[in-house]
Parts: sequence; structure tokens; C-alpha cells
Amino acid sequence: MARPNYSFAKRQRELAKAKKKEKKRLRKDEAQRERSAEDAPEPPGDDAPITSAS
Repeated sequence: MARPNYSFAKRQRELAKAKKKEKKRLRKDEAQRERSAEDAPEPPGDDAPITSAS
């Protein structure tokens, strides 16, 4: 009868945990960027009137 390979199982759990943690970090970063983009005023673009210096 085959014996369970506890080292392999532990490594797989660690990899899954690290992957989940990374996904959570990316999700939090994305949410933070969205919040900062909403709070920051937009710079004037092509909608600004053109004034001549003459």
C-alpha cells in the first residue's frame, strides 16, 4: 500500500495559499487605483478653450 506524501501535499497547499494571497493583493491594488482615480480631478484636455496671446 502506498504511503501519503505529506511534503508534496504541504507544498501544494502553500502554492495555493500564495496564489490566493497574490490574487487578493491585485484585487486590493485595483480597487485602490479606482478610488484614487475617482478622487483625483481630471486634467484639462481638448475641451479647454484655446486663447491666443496676440
